[in-house]
Amino acid sequence: MFGTESSLSMFLNTLTPKFYVALTGTSSLISGLILIFEWWYFRKYGTSFIEQVSVSHLRPLLGGVDSSSPSSSSTSNGDADSSRQSVSECKVWRNPLNLFRGAEYNRYTWVTGREPLTYYDMNLSAQDHQTFFTCDSDHLRPADAIMQKAWRERNPQARISAAHEALELEDCATAYILLAEEEATTIMEAERLFKQALKAGEGCYRRSQQLQHHSTQYEAQHRRDTNVLVYIKRRLAMCSRKLGRTREAVKMMRDLMKEFPLLSMFNIHENLLESLLELQNYADVQAVLAKYDDISLPKSATICYTAALLKARAVSDKFSPEAASRRGLSTAEMNAVEAIHRAVEFNPHVPKYLLEMKSLILPPEHILKRGDSEAIAYAFFHLQHWKRVEGALNLLHCTWEGTFRMIPYPLEKGHLFYPYPICTETADRELLPTVFHEVSVYPKKELPFFILFTAGLCSFTAMLALLTHQFPELMGVFAKAFLSTLFAPLNFIMEKVESILPSSLWHQLTRI
Repeated sequence: MFGTESSLSMFLNTLTPKFYVALTGTSSLISGLILIFEWWYFRKYGTSFIEQVSVSHLRPLLGGVDSSSPSSSSTSNGDADSSRQSVSECKVWRNPLNLFRGAEYNRYTWVTGREPLTYYDMNLSAQDHQTFFTCDSDHLRPADAIMQKAWRERNPQARISAAHEALELEDCATAYILLAEEEATTIMEAERLFKQALKAGEGCYRRSQQLQHHSTQYEAQHRRDTNVLVYIKRRLAMCSRKLGRTREAVKMMRDLMKEFPLLSMFNIHENLLESLLELQNYADVQAVLAKYDDISLPKSATICYTAALLKARAVSDKFSPEAASRRGLSTAEMNAVEAIHRAVEFNPHVPKYLLEMKSLILPPEHILKRGDSEAIAYAFFHLQHWKRVEGALNLLHCTWEGTFRMIPYPLEKGHLFYPYPICTETADRELLPTVFHEVSVYPKKELPFFILFTAGLCSFTAMLALLTHQFPELMGVFAKAFLSTLFAPLNFIMEKVESILPSSLWHQLTRI
């Protein structure tokens, strides 16, 4: 035992200061590389790599999951339920105000060289087109059979060529739709093509309407023709809105909602709200909100923030935070503040875009409700309406952050809505072009423990390396004293064991 201790002491005495400099420098370098990788992984995926590996791979190996126990099976059922709830919370919706791909998105690409749409977003659009514009009987009509393949085609030029090929056979409404969406380079050209699509679509709709009750095949065909007709009329109304014929657009939207009241999946009322706000027809806006801002209907940023804008409009021109702090809020001001808090709780990302604290980008073709994508889509079209109401943005600036004092943390419960879903960041990163847009995240994630640990370890070892290089003799003395102190309890235990055990037994143990 004493020989081992003396050899250890001799080894420590032979270590030079250069060894300590190399040791601490290497440790600092390794921990620094780990810190850089952890930070990059956290910024890209929102979680710690070490933590994820520990939970996903090491925990099962250490017996963290017992699949045989009943409690484990109930837990797995609960996890499945929560995952299903998460999927329903993070359902992606078609953007009611989505731009025209050829006349707007592609023009942006030509000017900036950037792609405003992600592959995931465009793939969702392709699935929507196949759902709305195709049916099982398409193979009976040659033009529709060509368009059925065109909607599945990934190459834009191949889709456009297929649409022209279908039009050579007959007037095909879906072929005109594709050309209006993707080939037309101006809104006027898109409107012209949609008018041709309307003429063809109305003929198909009337024919299928008469035959819809003959068989399930005719019924599916009529449902497809209905979707095509509603889509065309809605896009024509949007063309009128973009070309400045807002009253005409409002009339077209109202007629469409009366003609097809059950097709709420298109969310045409959100297009109507935006057009009415452009006309500053606030009484009609309030009437639309009274119908759609109902507890039984799904909410959206457009519904919540438009309701807040109308209540803010009543008090914002005379609102002063100094005066409000002295005399308190009036009833009307309190209603406006509560409406703003309600809107911010539903989607906390919107105020930064309305207050121009974050730069806007082109909205995606699909949005995630309560997510950053919905906030961009709302602010892109409605920022001008907030600016038009005097003092509305000032009231929003003074009150929106107060929402977070009312929401329980860590978000197990909501205040007026369901708890904020935790899956929005992942879905928004798929929908938004993260190359030139930083996705807004709520709630802000705290840095994982391992990033803080590696940062501290890197800083500590770098400081030791610097001190050892500057003061080699002194740091050598400190290192030897530290190691001696570290091994002192072990030496003490060994001495106690030697004093208790007989010397002959200890001699046999040391020989073993």
